[in-house]
Amino acid sequence: MPQTTSRLWAVVTGVLVALVGLAYIILGGWLAYVGGPVVFILFGVGFLLSGVLLLRRRLSGVWLYLLVFLVCVGWSVWEVGLDGWQLIPRLLVVAVLGLWISMPWVIRPLTFTLSARRSAMAPGLLYVLTIAAIFVTGWHISDTRFIHHQEFPASRVAQMPPGDPDWKYYGRTADGQRFSPLMQITPQNVSQLKQAWRFDSGDVKREGEDKAGREFNLEVTPVKVGNVLYICTPHRQVIALNATSGKPLWKFDPQSDTSANEYLACRGVAWSDDATDSTCPQKIITTTADARLVALNAETGKPCASFGQQGFVSLTDHLGEVPPGFHFITSQPLVMDGRIVLGGWIYDNQATGEPSGVVRAYDTQSGRLAWAWDMGRNPANSPLKPGEEYTRGTPNGWGTYTADPELGLVYIPIGNATPDYYGAQRRPFDETYSSALVALDIRTGEERWHYQTVHHDVWDYDVPIGPTLFDLPDGNGGITPALVQTTKMGQLFVLDRRTGKPLTDVNEKPVPVTPSLPGERLSPVQPDSVGMPNLSPADLRDTDMWGATPFDQLLCRIQFHQYRYQGQFTPPAEGTSIAYPAFDGVIDWYGASVDPLHHVLIANTSYIPFTMQIMKSEEAIQKGLMKKWAGWGSGQAYPKPKEFAVGPQYGTPWAAIVKPWLGVLDAPCNAPPWGKLYAIDLVSKKIIWERPAGTTRDMNIFGTHINAPLPTGIFMMGGNVITQSGLIFTGATADDYLRAFDEASGKELWRARLPAGGQATPMTYQGEDGKQYVVIAAGGHGGLGTRSGDSLMAYALP
Repeated sequence: MPQTTSRLWAVVTGVLVALVGLAYIILGGWLAYVGGPVVFILFGVGFLLSGVLLLRRRLSGVWLYLLVFLVCVGWSVWEVGLDGWQLIPRLLVVAVLGLWISMPWVIRPLTFTLSARRSAMAPGLLYVLTIAAIFVTGWHISDTRFIHHQEFPASRVAQMPPGDPDWKYYGRTADGQRFSPLMQITPQNVSQLKQAWRFDSGDVKREGEDKAGREFNLEVTPVKVGNVLYICTPHRQVIALNATSGKPLWKFDPQSDTSANEYLACRGVAWSDDATDSTCPQKIITTTADARLVALNAETGKPCASFGQQGFVSLTDHLGEVPPGFHFITSQPLVMDGRIVLGGWIYDNQATGEPSGVVRAYDTQSGRLAWAWDMGRNPANSPLKPGEEYTRGTPNGWGTYTADPELGLVYIPIGNATPDYYGAQRRPFDETYSSALVALDIRTGEERWHYQTVHHDVWDYDVPIGPTLFDLPDGNGGITPALVQTTKMGQLFVLDRRTGKPLTDVNEKPVPVTPSLPGERLSPVQPDSVGMPNLSPADLRDTDMWGATPFDQLLCRIQFHQYRYQGQFTPPAEGTSIAYPAFDGVIDWYGASVDPLHHVLIANTSYIPFTMQIMKSEEAIQKGLMKKWAGWGSGQAYPKPKEFAVGPQYGTPWAAIVKPWLGVLDAPCNAPPWGKLYAIDLVSKKIIWERPAGTTRDMNIFGTHINAPLPTGIFMMGGNVITQSGLIFTGATADDYLRAFDEASGKELWRARLPAGGQATPMTYQGEDGKQYVVIAAGGHGGLGTRSGDSLMAYALP
């Protein structure tokens, strides 16, 4: 290499090292100023001096860099141990830079003797070993986080009762277990699974639906009856498919105007079979994006003329003022005992006095209203008088419902009262039912019991899905009808499903109540399900901060000290707080599955901190985040906020902006794992095993989808299913794979690449050809940022 070129490399290297040192000094000084450690300033001074010496063509610059690097290694290991994923932001960049410094073209102009050159290049081996060790320990840490706490239990039930071979509910049956009795696909042969067919619906994002924050998600779990699958798409088209070939049989398109909908998703349809209905005995029950209930002939896809008004029932009746897109049903209705029961998502955190969260039941034959449960009325199921409306602003039950046919009960998961993050104006019934589970008589709508999981919820920890029902051995040879309720906080509540009484210990835990917003009255205690494993994340610490480089990691550490954070129930207050878990939860709308043979629960979990910024409404208006609005009944059209993350909370003095807490490179500010799979023994009430699930294959910095599959465990949105043969299928991870895990050990046995994100809950069934199929929707998730698509994928053994 010519001498001038070699000198140029030395100069460039010196400048680069000096800039790294300067960045450490600036960021380290900032961190020390806000209360963090001062050691990063010292690293910066060392790297800066090293860079200056290299610029002056002094070999001592190489040795000083090595010394600072070794101190940096020691400090990093002291902070986080041999956790490779934690060491990446602390050491990878400086190790790679050190390796560059050791290259001959950098060393050559710094010395004239061959022996000095060789000795100066020797540290390069240390840098190589450090880089290798980071990734080796990263993989090792992934393995060591794959923990087996106890043996998988033997079967506690003699055999699985035959039951219904079809998949007629989100959870296969009304109990929500998501457990299949099929045994054709086993842990021994699952590796042979191949794609059997693929169906592309053609329902993709339309112009304007790809704007930031707008949700467009194919989250459907198909319903299977006979040899037909029934699905719905984000724009609420309903399609019937041949279950063995995937070929379409019919399609229904409601042709709704969805331009006002900020959230477009459909998690499934419902099946109704009523032999007494001579005109349309077998129906597909679904809803439209403009809040209509519709019944379709299951054979033809045509609306049932005898149901409602030519097949349709308005769901905005008696709700008063409902702006377009404000009332939207994301989850499938529940059909049982001649009733169609549903609630719906109300565009939350927008204003006080929003449309009612009333839960209603309709007759499966006629579509007539059978009963309505409105918590603001006394009794709640009393019918409206002429001219009356349902109580505005009540919490709504937007998630999937489950039911017990023998008890005649339907279980309603209730959200928190709107606005989400300011509760000073809530009424007594809001306080009673917000974030609670309610059991209603399916014939009358009369309440049997309710159980609250969060008191005075101002964190949007609403109950996002109905419970999973199971029979719990009582230790004396008998069983107790039980349910397990998953929550966004990561807590599991086990209740007697007849009475709502806890079957495991629940304490009232003291939580912080200051600082708070004026007029707020926070609960000083919260329910703590100490009798069950707690899947909530540990409280964040300064050393838990993460980034792709030391610089974005330091910025996250700075923010950690600047933001308000007191743990899980950090009170909303003016300024910026850390919300962890946040509204997306540890376990969201997909819930958990239960194996009734072994009494084992399988849960997908995610760990993503959010920031919660509370500001005065006037300030939010001045910043253009929201507009002035005269309120309900003013005749003024509702002004949508600038983006989905902004909650205007009209009618209160405060606006809320809630977003994922990401660094400047769009990497998370908390360390991996970001997604885990758990197996929990519901009898011993202990974790059997836990493991990270998913990789960074499709979720990298700046939202890129490059092939860098680090096994960190990745964010999940979607559920899992269990088979009697001992398999768990899930595609929820943000790396676009459908996976099969061994239920007993947690070991990954198979995976298949999906054409888009699999943020849905899969299902499995036996086709008329005798084959067992595993099916999942691959359509991506707008909020999670996975690839968008329109595919339904089916897999079977050859």
